[in-house]
Amino acid sequence: MMYNCNNHKTIFSHNKGVPVANSIHHSNSIYNYFKSLKLGLFLSDVYLNHLMIIMVSVFLRGYRGKTIDFAEVSCMHRTTTAYFLNHGKWDDSALQDILKARVIHTIYQEAYRSGKPIFCIVDDTIASHTKPSSQALHPIEAAYFHQSHLKRHQDYGHQVVSVMLSCNGIILNYAVILYDRSKSKIQIVQEIAQELPVAPVVSYFLCDSWYTSVKVMDSFIQKGFYTIGALKTNRIIYPFGIRQKVSDFALHLRKTDTDVSLVTVGGREFYVYRYEGKLNDIPNAAVILSYPKEAFGNPRALRVFISTNAELSTQEILDTYSRRWPIELFFRQSKGKLALDKYQIRSRKGIRRYWLIMSLVHYLCCMHSEQYCTFEEGYRYFQKQRKTEQLTNRHAFIKNGSSLEAVFEMVG
Repeated sequence: MMYNCNNHKTIFSHNKGVPVANSIHHSNSIYNYFKSLKLGLFLSDVYLNHLMIIMVSVFLRGYRGKTIDFAEVSCMHRTTTAYFLNHGKWDDSALQDILKARVIHTIYQEAYRSGKPIFCIVDDTIASHTKPSSQALHPIEAAYFHQSHLKRHQDYGHQVVSVMLSCNGIILNYAVILYDRSKSKIQIVQEIAQELPVAPVVSYFLCDSWYTSVKVMDSFIQKGFYTIGALKTNRIIYPFGIRQKVSDFALHLRKTDTDVSLVTVGGREFYVYRYEGKLNDIPNAAVILSYPKEAFGNPRALRVFISTNAELSTQEILDTYSRRWPIELFFRQSKGKLALDKYQIRSRKGIRRYWLIMSLVHYLCCMHSEQYCTFEEGYRYFQKQRKTEQLTNRHAFIKNGSSLEAVFEMVG
């Protein structure tokens, strides 16, 4: 429900007379977070207000990323916030740089402190949308059909490439990138590798089979990251000097072979075979062929993994690969809590800005107290904080002369 700004007096914060969003929904905790990031250096008070509206609305029950959600915590028309995303003249690249710098500082400092490896985790997902009619005047931009591995068919929408950085239990989102066919996903991830500082300790790039290309792996090794990733079964290896596809070689394996062993990963047992040697364009790597215990020899159950650090044991390689799980959790949380696949924004610029702001929300939830907590813990904290601050704001509005009727209208 929208309310009328004219029904109450404007209240000002103690910070240089900046309006408290003219809203009972204003959050001092989020505003102080803006100050800590020094967003006021490149965002005007008006744009900070829009940013506040979007971030506060995330913690509404039933948030869907729609302009009507923004209107529930704003006295402005819902199209005003949409204009801020699609056409507003603010420097989103500066906000992106600040967020990335914060994530790098947090993760790399932990690596220096603990000596634990940094994990750079990359994966992609699809933000599904309904395909518009061919008669649509303003179809959503940069939406295409993509192959969905989960749905096992073509899915229409935006493809999202996400990058997480992790160290010693601290897991933060580094970037969410729109794949709009202006460059390949391989190029996108190469550029991510190139912008990362050199890792202070031996570290790892974790990915699925799409990203285990020589170009990507070379880009990461230059920054101190070995690659541990899934490998397509049609990749070429040279066991005993014979050129073969991995899938063809796997047909000759038997449980009784001395080189086939049983390992446990994540509570499940797998038969594994380890090949160490040459691949096309890769002089030496460890390649692990893996079957679930109950499906040994089933070509459809075969999974293959590569580690460019051949000194790791088979168990270490598989255990490290399982550390990719946080990015799957991030996608689930982003779709459930941050409306990653529900937003109603049509322009390419607006979509990128929306994802950037959701990345800011994710970082805020994880690092709001300067000590890391999980996204879910931080999300629940801000939901409770929002209710507390709303009560405080009600009292402030009444104290400054607003009627009870006007306050109840503002609460909606």
